Amino acid sequence: MKIALFGASGTIGQRITLEALVRGHEVKALTRHPENFPIAHPRLTVARADVLDASSVAEAVKGADVVVNATGADRNDNVDKMAFFVESTKAVIEGVKRAGAARLITVGGAGSLEVAPGVLLADTPEFPDIFKPTANAQRASLDIYRGADLNWTFFSPSALIVPGRRTGKYRTGTDQLLSNDQGESYISAEDYAVALLDEIEHPQFERRRFTAVSLEK
Repeated sequence: MKIALFGASGTIGQRITLEALVRGHEVKALTRHPENFPIAHPRLTVARADVLDASSVAEAVKGADVVVNATGADRNDNVDKMAFFVESTKAVIEGVKRAGAARLITVGGAGSLEVAPGVLLADTPEFPDIFKPTANAQRASLDIYRGADLNWTFFSPSALIVPGRRTGKYRTGTDQLLSNDQGESYISAEDYAVALLDEIEHPQFERRRFTAVSLEK
């Protein structure tokens, strides 16, 4: 399968790249700085693309079976997170439609998951203020996908996603925040990549959001 991946140079993007290559897929890693991409492989190509420009997106994903959007806003505090996620979401959707790719999967956030009926994680008192702009922007992004006329999937991680161990043991859900048997809402970036590639290969959540939690660390 041919996979075009935006945000390939990020923590999650690199792990998606590696997981896809291990499984025998062809990957086109799309990043702002292809010259710095740290992975090399015979089935990997690296190219520059502008996730905010629909024409650039369409050209970059031409010929792809699946497009994965793992981009995030710049960590610089001066970046308008809402503007970035809203505009990049619209550009990616339009570009993917122009290119005729069969499917779009987005790396989303956990803030829009429910912790109780009608209560979102990002709206709880414990949710760190520093992450709220990104969480609210990703919530707006999810709303855009829900109204989009294409085969989309929005993959929210657990409350905590960090580099860790690839266990391949995880549980999925839809709109509610998950915890494992140890009471932790946690998924390693490696298991997140496993779950995303499993969804590409064996679709269960087309045109909707899903989430996953690691069962072990």
